Amino acid sequence: MKKYKLASILMIIHGAFMEIGGCLFLIPVLVMGTDKYDVGQYFSFIVPYFQENLYLMMIAGMIYGIIRVVGAIGLLKNKMWGLVLSVINCVITIALMTFMLPAGIMDGILSCSALVLILIQYFGNKEIG
Repeated sequence: MKKYKLASILMIIHGAFMEIGGCLFLIPVLVMGTDKYDVGQYFSFIVPYFQENLYLMMIAGMIYGIIRVVGAIGLLKNKMWGLVLSVINCVITIALMTFMLPAGIMDGILSCSALVLILIQYFGNKEIG
């Protein structure tokens, strides 16, 4: 159970601070208007579509962060749905992290670490075959 707790903490840090926190810090820019600040000049993504639609990326990031935190809380409370939701979140993040470079590097570190901890705890010392 110790590894589940550590994986949950990693996912809460990832979801709350990186995903949700990052989106919340950009709300004042949205309120003041997009013509005053070009937020895209401070963030760069390897895929131009993401760069051009940064505000849509913020909304998607907020939703993704909320789902990540919900899964982490479920895992922290030893719920099977939390385990499955956390594994799904980690796998999707690993698949998408290359499109989010350079920010995807930190996503990958946190998600891969959480997934490895979850899998080690779940499967333990079981052998193949």
